Amino acid sequence: MSESKTVTLNMGPHHPATHGVLRVVLELDGETIVNATPVIGYLHRGIEKICESRTYQQILPLTDRLDYSAASANNLGYCLAVEKLMGIEAPKRAQYLRVIMAELARIMGHHLWLGTHALDIGAMTVIFYAFRDREMIMAMNEEISGYRLTPSFIRIGGLAYDATDDFIQKVRKFVQWFPKALEGYHQLLTDNKIWTTRTMNIGKISAAEAINHGLTGPSLRGSGVAYDVRKAFPYSSYEDFDFKVPIGETGDVYDRYLVRMEEFKQSIGIIGQAIENLPSGPVFTDNPWLANPSLEEVQSDISALIRRFMINSKGTPVPGGELYSAVEGAKGELGFYLVGDGSEHPYRLKIRSSCFYLASALPRLLVGHMVADAIAIIGSLDVVLGEIDR
Repeated sequence: MSESKTVTLNMGPHHPATHGVLRVVLELDGETIVNATPVIGYLHRGIEKICESRTYQQILPLTDRLDYSAASANNLGYCLAVEKLMGIEAPKRAQYLRVIMAELARIMGHHLWLGTHALDIGAMTVIFYAFRDREMIMAMNEEISGYRLTPSFIRIGGLAYDATDDFIQKVRKFVQWFPKALEGYHQLLTDNKIWTTRTMNIGKISAAEAINHGLTGPSLRGSGVAYDVRKAFPYSSYEDFDFKVPIGETGDVYDRYLVRMEEFKQSIGIIGQAIENLPSGPVFTDNPWLANPSLEEVQSDISALIRRFMINSKGTPVPGGELYSAVEGAKGELGFYLVGDGSEHPYRLKIRSSCFYLASALPRLLVGHMVADAIAIIGSLDVVLGEIDR
C-alpha cells in the first residue's frame, strides 16, 4: 500500500491571479487541494490607526484607497457615518448625484473584476472590452472631480461642487450605450463551453454557510440570499429607485458571475433614473461648521480661500457618540464603526471590510478542488487587498 504524501505550494503574494498581494498556502495531494491557508497583511497600511490622528475631512482621501477600483462607494459610506454622528443630511440633489457616483463606481469595479477574472481563466478578449467601457467612467470621474480613479468628490455634508453639464451629458450617453456593451460580454462568455466548464459546480457554498462565513455582496447573493444594504437599509434616497436584487441558485463560480452581470444591468438602470429625475437645489448642507466655499468664491475672495484652508487643516469638531453605518459596496457590505469624542478627529474608526470576510472563506471554498480551480474561485470572490490590509 503506497504512502500518500502532500506538497506545500505558495500561491502568491506576487501572483497575478491573487488580485493583489494575497498569499494562499496550499497543501496538495497531487493537484488536489487538501488544505488552504490565506495569509494577508503584506500592504502594511494601517489606515484605521492613521485615522485617529487625522481630522474628519483629512480621512476622506484615505477611504478612496480601500476598494480603489470603486472608490466613490467608499467615500459615500464614510461620509454617511460622519453625517449620522453629526445629525445632518445631504440635500436631495447631492443624494442623487452620490447615487450616480456610487453606481458608476460599482460598474467600474465590476469591469475590473470581469476583465481580470476572464483573463485568469484564459479568455483574453474580454479585458479589452471591459477596460474600454471602464475608461468611459473614468473620464466622467475626471470631468466632475479632476481625478480618474480616486475622486474624493463626495464630501461630509454633500459634494465638493455641483455636477457640470458635460458630466450629465456623458452620463446620459453612457446609459444609452452600456446595454449594448453588456450584451457583448454575454455573447463572449455566458454560453461559452470553456467558460461554463471552468465555472459551473466549482467553489460551491450554500446559503447557510455563506451567512456563517460573513459573506456579503455578489458572493452571498450568488448563494441565493437576497441581502442588499441598498434595499434592507436604504440610504442616500435609494428608496426612490426601482431595481432588483439578483440572486443565484447553487452558489458556484458561475452563479457569482451571473449575479454581477445582472448587477451591471440594475446599476445602469438606477443611474438612468437618477440622472433623468435629478432634483434642483444645493449640493451641500446648510451647516456653518461645514461651510464649503465654491470654486468661484475661492478664486475671487481671499477670505474664502483662508476659510477652506482652515477647514481642511484644523478640522471641524464633531459631536461625541458611537455608531455603525454601512453601504453596499461593489464587493459587499462596507461598514464604518465610528466613535467620536467631540474633537476634530475620531477616537476610533473601524472599517468592516467585505473583502476580509471573502478571503477568510477561501479554505472552505478551495479544499477538494484542483489547483487550476483555485484561480477561478479566487477571481469569483473579487477581493481587493487594499480593503483587506486597512
